[in-house]
Amino acid sequence: MMQTKLYKTWFYKTNLCTRITLATVIAAAGIALSGCSSDEQAASASSESDKVTTLRFSHFLTANDNINTEGFEPWAKRIEEDSNGRLKVEIYPSSTLSEAGATYDASAKGTVDIGMQVQGYTAGRFPLTQIVELPGISNTGQQQTCILYKLYNDGAISDEYADTHLLSLMGTGQGALHTVDTPIRKPADMKGMRIRQPSVVASHVIEALGAAPIGIPAGDVYTSLQRGVIDGMAATWQPIQAFRLDELLNTHTNIPFYNSTIVVSMNKDKYNSLPDDLKKVIDDNSGIQMSNRIAKIFDDSNAEVMAAARTKGDTMIDIPDPLNDPDWRGPLLKGTQKYLDEVAKQGLDSKAVYEQVKAASTTCKV
Repeated sequence: MMQTKLYKTWFYKTNLCTRITLATVIAAAGIALSGCSSDEQAASASSESDKVTTLRFSHFLTANDNINTEGFEPWAKRIEEDSNGRLKVEIYPSSTLSEAGATYDASAKGTVDIGMQVQGYTAGRFPLTQIVELPGISNTGQQQTCILYKLYNDGAISDEYADTHLLSLMGTGQGALHTVDTPIRKPADMKGMRIRQPSVVASHVIEALGAAPIGIPAGDVYTSLQRGVIDGMAATWQPIQAFRLDELLNTHTNIPFYNSTIVVSMNKDKYNSLPDDLKKVIDDNSGIQMSNRIAKIFDDSNAEVMAAARTKGDTMIDIPDPLNDPDWRGPLLKGTQKYLDEVAKQGLDSKAVYEQVKAASTTCKV
């Protein structure tokens, strides 16, 4: 009996000691694991804040184009600086990552992270936006930009960009007719000419004026002019120097018969994958502020390149108000109506948007 009691007492004390020891070990291990978890979390957070995300930006302009050097490169630098180096924008010019007419879709699909494209390079992709390009709507890139944002903010054209995170909409300024040795003073002078067109809007107008619209990528215009494949081109003034076309073109008709627009878009998944503070960096440097800066570069460049052509001695013909000119009014309105009718056939209310565009044009005097 005594031995049994002593054994029970020994077993209880030993078991208690073991339980206390195990509890102590478990508690200590818990503290150690907890400390390890905190360290890992801190390291993870630190790693996340140090992580560099590279965004590939594709466009068709040359690397030395001033829209790239004065517009996009400084924008990329601001993104990097404002993110403390956590965002880096790598710019790929000259369509090295995506074709000029497929860059918006490349950004939508994620083939590129950011893309810049002229909407008119993809026929039928931005039908309502391109109403802004019609004759008599705007005189400057900044005015166009104002019109575009009024339409976007009012919901008239926003659905056309729903598959990307929109960064910028901007105008490039008035289009003009540029030829080699052939002055264009009246529509009759264009009969039988082959004119490079930048968009379906310009194409309809050129056709209504009696010429043949030819679709050629911007990078191929120089050789096409050189070889006589085309007689001239419709373009704003800025790219005339940027693509060295001033070496060939020597006759110009300043006539506001169309206006190209540009979109800069970002892949939605890429944007959504960023932490909120980096999204804010992107957004704070984009939108209408970015658009106005670059549109002003277009406007200033258009004026400078035009002045250089005058100084060079090129033939200059000015038709500032063609919609009130008896020779030009008819063909321009014919081209306008043809485009609006085509858009209406897609089930879109082109007439209503055209009225919105004209109203915005009146209020957006820049």
